[in-house]
Amino acid sequence: MAAPSIALIEYQLIGLTEDGDAGDLLLGLDQKQGRIRLQALISEWLRMENLVVLSGSGTSVSAGGKTMANLETSVFDTIEALPDLPGSIAPIIKARRDAVFTADLLDEPTLGFEAWLSFIANALVIAESTDTPFSGVTWPAMPAPSPADLKWFVDRLRITIFAECALSLPDTATAISVSDIAPQLAFLSKLVARDSNLGRTHLFTLNYDTLFEQALELLGIQYFDGFTGRAAARFDPSVYGLDVYYPGEVAEGRVRRFDKFLHFYKLHGSIHWFEQDGEMRARHPDLAHFKSYAAKGPADKARSLAMLADHAPSVGILPTANKFAQTLTMPYAHLFRSFQVRLGIPQTFLLVLGYGFGDDHVSRIIENALMNPSLVMLVIEPNPASPVIERIRRYKDLGKRAFVLCPTETAFAAANFKFATFDDFARSVMPDVQWLNDFLRLRRFEKQIASSATPVEPDPGA
Repeated sequence: MAAPSIALIEYQLIGLTEDGDAGDLLLGLDQKQGRIRLQALISEWLRMENLVVLSGSGTSVSAGGKTMANLETSVFDTIEALPDLPGSIAPIIKARRDAVFTADLLDEPTLGFEAWLSFIANALVIAESTDTPFSGVTWPAMPAPSPADLKWFVDRLRITIFAECALSLPDTATAISVSDIAPQLAFLSKLVARDSNLGRTHLFTLNYDTLFEQALELLGIQYFDGFTGRAAARFDPSVYGLDVYYPGEVAEGRVRRFDKFLHFYKLHGSIHWFEQDGEMRARHPDLAHFKSYAAKGPADKARSLAMLADHAPSVGILPTANKFAQTLTMPYAHLFRSFQVRLGIPQTFLLVLGYGFGDDHVSRIIENALMNPSLVMLVIEPNPASPVIERIRRYKDLGKRAFVLCPTETAFAAANFKFATFDDFARSVMPDVQWLNDFLRLRRFEKQIASSATPVEPDPGA
């Protein structure tokens, strides 16, 4: 007789245990018991008064988005394939590639892509400024790039990053269940399903793409993102102090709070932001031109950039270490201040998804917020060997308030990056909500009506 199969233990929840050490809070529970306890804890945390979510690049991977390391490789591959690549720029890219390769080979830390980009951007500022106290920059590669070459490089970096981040949600009309839809839809629908009498959800993202905006509008979730107006919205932080209500019994003069609503913050800007007359504006571009971009090779991407240039304005803020200085100006100053303020409010639950703690200024805000005695933080990490886990373990001295959900070693070995990803957390770990299933049925019904209403072209051979 064959031995009975043992159910795979999928998750471990690392935090401070009863004996005072950092360990797995699900240890000793079978798969069913572990999932019940996990969802019970998440449900309890989601009922805390102040809900703050921080999302990073990992939340966009399933839609074609890239982590910072992969973004760097793709951007360089495309720029090197451009026919008008200046001769002074090629050695700069090669030196960067060699430095990263050597650091990886020796398993040593190296300058991050963000920090490297900041030096390039700052070099251009120095080269173009007439009142700078510096006469120039010394480059290890010769010949040194001219200001025109540097400007060409920075412009191509911006456009290429835009193209890589111009992502679109897949069609939902064919989805049969929650497991078939984009994780952004599942996540947001479950996020706003909590009791409307609690504080509003505050969703902060480090991503440039507009996947969350697309999902919010598709689900009919109202949101304030710091901009007012429609055609060319301008940044106005006062909108974050507003809320959405609707009339109840009009005769009695009562109003009710609109359930599906949240506040949305893009800490590093967005592909649909642009500056005009000294103000930050927002207008969503047509992303249809970029749907096939991510699947192309470097040479095809390079050819596409020439045609897509008119559709690819520069991103609101480059992913550089210099963004720390840029966050001292509007609108970034207000966005980061809002993030810090929200984390200091009593009874706060901070949910971190797709973020590897690679942005020092963001991580410092989080670590300072752990001084808040009533803050609970849950980090979703799909790699049980990630340094993020050791980082959370070091927070144990701050009490039972920092947790990381990750796969067990066995589960990760059986299926790499299947468990505790953003997709998995949104679709199967978070508690289900009925109105998401209703939404899927409505979308399928709409598609059936549209297809039945499509006129049939006559057969010319009949």
